[in-house]
Amino acid sequence: MSSLQQYNPFSKKEAHGQKSVLTYKILTTLSWLLVVVSGFYYSFHAPKEGKYAHRTIFGQNRAIPTPFSPNQVIISIYWIVIWILQGGYVWHLFSKNTDYVTSAANVGSHFIFNNLLTFGWIMLWVRSHFWLSELLLIVNLFNVALLYFRHSNYARFIHIPVVSAPLAFNFFAIFWNGATMVHATTLPARILANIAIWGLLVYGSFFLVAFKDYTIGFELTILTAALGVGQFLTKVIAFQWIFAFVIMSLLFIFTLIIAVPGIFGKDVSFGTRGEVVGEDRERQPLLNDN
Repeated sequence: MSSLQQYNPFSKKEAHGQKSVLTYKILTTLSWLLVVVSGFYYSFHAPKEGKYAHRTIFGQNRAIPTPFSPNQVIISIYWIVIWILQGGYVWHLFSKNTDYVTSAANVGSHFIFNNLLTFGWIMLWVRSHFWLSELLLIVNLFNVALLYFRHSNYARFIHIPVVSAPLAFNFFAIFWNGATMVHATTLPARILANIAIWGLLVYGSFFLVAFKDYTIGFELTILTAALGVGQFLTKVIAFQWIFAFVIMSLLFIFTLIIAVPGIFGKDVSFGTRGEVVGEDRERQPLLNDN
């Protein structure tokens, strides 16, 4: 069993050898750059090849406006910030602090897999292969969810850019991609979307209540804000943007209740104020100092 764990790239280890750390340094950096470069490029340039319609990432929104088409500006800012924070995570693999290196390496395999799947999603999305791109999003949701439940209380420099932010976006993107996949532009499709949108509130509330994870609450608040603005600018006379802003407000309020210390007479802040913890401390309940 221990030998299997030794060769399992997704298993948690108390220490990593020099070759293993070097491999993570190379692959995390390259996979991160792959997503950043492709994300920037296809935000402004449509692919020139492909059997189906080929458009930019947000050109798909303009071509096929659905009840889950978000605002381009807010989504772009969301990902620019996340990419910068992910760059900080990658930098920790080069740190002289062994705790930083071990913690960063322990999530490295999931991070690399997430980047490859995100890159694949971009390639398929801009070429209008919506069914395959939806499949990759679902696979990646399981990948990042597994990462979340196995490494849920690492320091914020890992948890936000590597765990919670990709988890929030993948869940949101499944709705976005799925609505585009079925061309949800008819009245029945919009009615179903008016119901499905509340899944964002349920999803966020689960992590807020079960794990007191305010980071995913803030991230879903931003994503629902992007959805609300996008829907308002697309179709003013509709319920979707109203529901999006209601969900955004509720998530923001619930998140503040968890995030702001002392509201209920106790500290419900994240983890242990952001320091890197060892394997024994990692087994403690998520986001709970008490």
